[in-house]
Amino acid sequence: MIVNMDPFKRFVEIWLYSMFILVFLIVAVGGLTRLTDSGLSITEWELFKGILPPLTDSKWLFYFDEYKKIPEYIEINYNMTLSEFKVIYYWEYGHRILARLIGLFSIIPMIYLFFKFKKERKNIFKYSVIFILICVQGFVGWFMVSSGLIENTDVSHYRLALHLSLALTILSIIFWFIMETIKISPFKKKFNNSFLNFFFILIILQIVLGAFLAGMDGGLIYNSWPDMNGNFLPNDINNIDLFLYSSLDNPSVVQFYHRFTAYLLFISLLFLNYYTYRTKIDFKPVLILNIAIFVQIVLGIVTLITGVKITYASLHQLGSIFVLTSFLYIKYKNTIN
Repeated sequence: MIVNMDPFKRFVEIWLYSMFILVFLIVAVGGLTRLTDSGLSITEWELFKGILPPLTDSKWLFYFDEYKKIPEYIEINYNMTLSEFKVIYYWEYGHRILARLIGLFSIIPMIYLFFKFKKERKNIFKYSVIFILICVQGFVGWFMVSSGLIENTDVSHYRLALHLSLALTILSIIFWFIMETIKISPFKKKFNNSFLNFFFILIILQIVLGAFLAGMDGGLIYNSWPDMNGNFLPNDINNIDLFLYSSLDNPSVVQFYHRFTAYLLFISLLFLNYYTYRTKIDFKPVLILNIAIFVQIVLGIVTLITGVKITYASLHQLGSIFVLTSFLYIKYKNTIN
């Protein structure tokens, strides 16, 4: 709720809330673009000339012919029709248009603030990190797409993880700025900061592993839980594979890591709950985190056992935002005095 009556602070609040919604939307659209295998449908960056979609039959044929040159079409989608291509094209086109909108929405209000509120320029400069990271994200997005245009039928899962991680970093920074603009009371009693940092590392690790798994379509194997087709460990690997860096290219190993990190996160949550109870810290923020992690675990299991259905997989990706922001709220209340 926007309650600040100071013109500068009120404008900043509205802008930050709007940016949060836009970045949330692009994470959702980006996930759906990936899940519909649409991300490689536009084979050029086209920062400016790609603002309008193809408006003539000849232009559509041009883009379709460009798509036919990449491995994804040659090896997988060789029977695709022009009508089918238009569907995946519009997913990626919508993703890119939203990215352009976010870029404009991150810089134009900044320019307005800079000239309108000259006395607040010191405070305005800190918000420039949002625009800088969004520009970097644009380059990372193309860096990711380019990895699937020459030799591979899909993008690099490392670059996909980088792209998603940076998006969630931007979202987290915006959320932190929002918390700074509204009145949030600190915890009267504090959590151990080292434990919260460990918990945060587990959340980040789980998100990265999830991105690796998504990039390798690793959710399409071992579609059972809590076992992996009757075993605790994948049956198509050697135990030594779990400790090799090269195994990060193995979807079976990465799925096991993703499951195992989820168990560690759940155990850590139990410790957090116990510490909250023992020290009489306000439980409401911790309850929100409990709900977020519980929902995310359920969505992860359902996504797996249904063979990565788009609806569940998309909600599972968005669930990571719920977990992340719920934790950041606790971290913020633990930081301020």
